[in-house]
Amino acid sequence: MFSLSQEEHCAPSIDLVKYGELVVLGYNGSLPNGDRGRRKSRFALYKRIKPNGVSPSTVHVLNTPQASKAVSSKGQHSISYTLSRNHTVVVEYSHDKDTDMFQIGRSTESPIDFVVTDTIAGGQEGEETLITQSTISRFACRIVCERTPPYTARIYAAGFDTSKNIFLGEKAAKWKNPDGHMDGLTTNGVLVMHPKGGFTEESKPGVWREISVCGDVYTLRETRSAQTPGKLVENESNILQDGSLVDLCGATLLWRTAEGLFHTPTQKHLEALRQEINAARPQCPVGLNTLAFPSMHRSRALSSLEEKQPWVYLACGHVHGYHNWGHRSEQEANTERECPMCRVVGPYVPLWLGCEPAFYVDTGAPTYAFVPCGHVCSEKSVKYWSEIPLPHGTHAFHAACPFCATQLSPTQGYSKLIFQDKAENFLQKNKRNA
Repeated sequence: MFSLSQEEHCAPSIDLVKYGELVVLGYNGSLPNGDRGRRKSRFALYKRIKPNGVSPSTVHVLNTPQASKAVSSKGQHSISYTLSRNHTVVVEYSHDKDTDMFQIGRSTESPIDFVVTDTIAGGQEGEETLITQSTISRFACRIVCERTPPYTARIYAAGFDTSKNIFLGEKAAKWKNPDGHMDGLTTNGVLVMHPKGGFTEESKPGVWREISVCGDVYTLRETRSAQTPGKLVENESNILQDGSLVDLCGATLLWRTAEGLFHTPTQKHLEALRQEINAARPQCPVGLNTLAFPSMHRSRALSSLEEKQPWVYLACGHVHGYHNWGHRSEQEANTERECPMCRVVGPYVPLWLGCEPAFYVDTGAPTYAFVPCGHVCSEKSVKYWSEIPLPHGTHAFHAACPFCATQLSPTQGYSKLIFQDKAENFLQKNKRNA
């Protein structure tokens, strides 16, 4: 529970109605240096004690900067659309007792409930990678949840700042819709992808769309920050579904509904799988030494390697202990190693368990590893994420490991793990029972 005196804006109410959770892709259960305050790897949205939602009310068409400033400083929420130096449309928003609003962005100012910064692929414990120029907006987006069942959650581009305003300047993409209401897009946009079939083992990737300030759905712009919007997609909505992905141009968030989380594996379930694999005493087929997956805490932090750490030849999937031979060349280090079991040449990396339960589409045993990072999870989870094209930068899309954000190999995004003896029997048994 949060302290009301410190962070009332994100405190759960007494009845503990959970709308859902946002989980940042690229973090294996926590940030590399620990979750701190509103800066964390996941954020739970609870029904607020007092509703703080807003909805559009009065529209002002103003012809002087002074008049625009006067309306925007009234203390009410408002969105300003600057069409020219002397022509601004200001839409005032009034209190909505039926909704709760949550804001996400890079800013650490009080209106932001969930502080999100740029995700660094493969970031490790203690690394303080500096972002010279973040592409995530300070007030990136807002999620509005209905306070009554089924607790529908809708996403909108842009968030209100400390003065309760959203400003779309002259250079921002904006327009007047046929019904007369103004709308627009943020600089780098808020992209959303709803999976087909929900977030289950049968799910398939959906199509990436852009969400406007007023919550309409558009096809993607030619480039991320182009001033011309895409085409309106009338048969799609801004309602978040279990498994919806939200991209803020620098970080991608996974939305999990409260019901969806009820069906995901728990930390206890993942820990039980880890202990059962270790109890089967998997052996290195060459050194014959016993292997053991590190604790969940060490796996989350990607701590220093342990003596019993399992390693894998990703090209073939054979699991070994660490050994310092089989190099194809001195220059290639662990990227070109020959498997002593089958002579296949490929990357040789340590295995780490995927510790963030929200990324699993089922409760299956950890039998597959992402390539090239070596994060391990269930077969169906690996195959699901390997098919998801995630936005990268301002133009590209590529599949990535959800636990560390490392781009997956385009030729082999995952590898089936081949253990020896009892461990292999355990994994096959759990696969049949999943």
